[in-house]
Amino acid sequence: MIRTGALDVLPVRTAVPALERALDAHGAAVLCAPPGTGKTTLVPLVLAGLVGGAAGNGPVRKVIVAEPRRIAARAAARRMAWLLGEQVGGRVGFTVRGERTVGPDTVVEVVTTGVLLQRVQRDQELAGVDVVMLDECHERHLDADTVAAFLLDVRAALRPELRLLAASATTDAEGWARLLGDAPVVEAHGVSHPVETVWAPPAGPVRPPHGMRVDPALLTHVASVVRRALAERTGDVLCFLPGVGEITRVAGQLTGPLSDLGVEVLQVHGRAPAAVQDAVLAGSAGRRVVLATSVAESSLTVPGVRVVVDAGLAREPRTDHARGLSALTTVRVSQAASRQRAGRAGREAPGTVYRCWTEAEDTRLTRFPSPEIKVADLAAFALQAACWGDPSAGGLALLDPPPAGAMGAAREVLAAIGAVDGDGRATGRGVRMARLGLHPRLARALLDGAREVGARRAAEVVALLSEEPPREYGDDLTAAWRAARAGGDGYAGRWRQEVRRLASGVDGARTGRGARDGARDGGHDGGSGHDSDDVVAGLVAALAFPERVARARGEGAFLMVSGTGAETAAGSRLRSAPWIAVAVADRPATAASARVRLAAVVDEDTARLAAGHLLSTADEVRWADGEVLARRVERLGAVELAVRPLKSPPPALVREALLDGLRREGLGLLRWTPHARELRQRLAFLHREVGGGWPDVSDEALLARTDEWLEPELSRARRRSDLARTEAGQALGRLLPWATGEAARLDELAPERYEVPSGSRIRLDYGGPQPVLAVKLQEMFGLAETPAVAGVPVLVHLLSPAGRPAAVTADLASFWREGYRSVRAELRGRYPRHPWPEDPSDAAPTRYTKARQNRG
Repeated sequence: MIRTGALDVLPVRTAVPALERALDAHGAAVLCAPPGTGKTTLVPLVLAGLVGGAAGNGPVRKVIVAEPRRIAARAAARRMAWLLGEQVGGRVGFTVRGERTVGPDTVVEVVTTGVLLQRVQRDQELAGVDVVMLDECHERHLDADTVAAFLLDVRAALRPELRLLAASATTDAEGWARLLGDAPVVEAHGVSHPVETVWAPPAGPVRPPHGMRVDPALLTHVASVVRRALAERTGDVLCFLPGVGEITRVAGQLTGPLSDLGVEVLQVHGRAPAAVQDAVLAGSAGRRVVLATSVAESSLTVPGVRVVVDAGLAREPRTDHARGLSALTTVRVSQAASRQRAGRAGREAPGTVYRCWTEAEDTRLTRFPSPEIKVADLAAFALQAACWGDPSAGGLALLDPPPAGAMGAAREVLAAIGAVDGDGRATGRGVRMARLGLHPRLARALLDGAREVGARRAAEVVALLSEEPPREYGDDLTAAWRAARAGGDGYAGRWRQEVRRLASGVDGARTGRGARDGARDGGHDGGSGHDSDDVVAGLVAALAFPERVARARGEGAFLMVSGTGAETAAGSRLRSAPWIAVAVADRPATAASARVRLAAVVDEDTARLAAGHLLSTADEVRWADGEVLARRVERLGAVELAVRPLKSPPPALVREALLDGLRREGLGLLRWTPHARELRQRLAFLHREVGGGWPDVSDEALLARTDEWLEPELSRARRRSDLARTEAGQALGRLLPWATGEAARLDELAPERYEVPSGSRIRLDYGGPQPVLAVKLQEMFGLAETPAVAGVPVLVHLLSPAGRPAAVTADLASFWREGYRSVRAELRGRYPRHPWPEDPSDAAPTRYTKARQNRG
């Protein structure tokens, strides 16, 4: 019997007439309704014609409700069936990965968005379906965005009568309305009670989260805030934590003390058993503490909650394309999500939210969580788009376009595993991968691994990789496999269910291009079953993550073929392995290497097999440690497998290596005689002061023009010592402006020496901003004007008879008038045998003492 009383109190019922009119008129609509209003449970029943004014009188429509999480899909189906007074599998059923409960009378089917995505790929018309409701679309999960784009294509090309409803727990619906063709937005207002905010930051310092790590000090503080809330407030407490590990640790700190007080501690997350989920949603006469992930923000409504404790953290997918690492990452909660969480305390009565951060920090939180399409690994999305016939995804109606870099990286992965062809179109193998309901990497490991070791064993390892084992299973994939086989916990049960699903989807026969195709002749029929667990686990993990195959480099450190360093934990069995295949890793914010969280031991043959597309042999000629290094290198990505000297390296590669050496260490590698250095300085002076055809002889300019001045010596050279024998001055002469005839004026414009009044020819120094003439003062007597070179005044360094500096001037006439008197007074007593006339401008220049000058 229909529970009319329960249906009548759902706040969304007042918006149903407007919603039906919107769908009748436009075929699409957006429903904005806060959590707890009944949008997920009442609306599908009304649209199907099972309840409401038209129930039993109008046509029954087939409705599919898509939820982002399995736990929400099961809970929604159970709740709707309960409202109809039925069991699940009657008129209301659900389908999630590995579990399907429907019957011949089912007209409302709740599915995950991933299941709906697979269904649309198989049956683009969605035959027999009248309405599709995309629930919790505000969360912006990638599968939901993708399936919405596909359904809009279906409506436009095949099923214009198919009705689409996007349901959001927030009022930020403009984007979805625009995407659905300016669809009407219908709002339902829930019963909202005031929620008091208590700021409860930790008293001491807490390290910020990085990767999957959360500071234990924060979790201890969250547990203390829960106990405080129980003491200060009435009603049940809903505590938000980022993941299962954190829920488990906080539960460990609460269960004992609270059990003594009669308070029940429950855990709600995607891995929780169905019985626990049902107990949470059913309510209780006693007090409860419900520890939950973000699934309880809007997907589930937990009755009896009056207090929310918010740890302020969430998990979002992140991909480091440069290092080939993809994982969930702990981030600060957004303002929108924190409001959703706080609202759970005021659904039934006035409530309180304890936020484990400061009010000042709250203003710095991001407004909304990042759309998954902006931050996640897009390999699965790119494969779905290719199977849909739009490899670039440019024709899909998406709220946010996929980042070009992430799409490029995704296409590289898909091409490497044979899922797409050179034009990005899905191959037959790619279509089969897409239908397995796995990430393309894992689909490749299942298909190719089944061919090597058999379908069952490949499925067992892939099932481990598709849902990371609990931390207590350890970091050794083989040991985790054995623990799952023997385990009786919830993870082991889910693992066995997934193994059955995967094994039924692949038969282990040759499918397209297998893992060893091209690596050897012949083949085998899916494995003999005699390979050890280590061999099987290592092969399957390596097939899934070939870029993460890693070779040891000592002390528990490894180098992945992607070029990323990795480190294993102290005491791990993996530390002594020569090779490993890394299945799960993260990179702490301040660490130089990734931290291995799950990996399998492999050998070099397996590494070569799995990452064969990265295998290369190349002649490598480069400048290293001050010399030309020539060798033949066999590499697996960034890992050197074998190296041997190259006796006759190609001259072009040697030349490039020598040139690189000149760039790194400078032109000082050449032979620079004093004459060569002086020539370079003279040319630099002329380039700066005269210009025209006089060459730029800076390092940058000379390195850019090696073809013009350093040949044929550079091409003939084979090693550093050959460069050291190359006469730089002779080579520089090739840059002089011979074609214009200006080269003949070099000695005129920038002479090596300048003849002073005494007749001496003094060498000019062009190393500074202006030419320098260092000459004994007596040799300049009688010269009134400052010497000039190419129109540039010479800086005259006047020296004592002993050759020591006496004065510096760029204006000789001024010096004779004003500066000479003080110099004469200082030096004539020290050098009495040399002439010191009172009027030097009219005196005879000399190189000699007075006595020598008088002799003649």
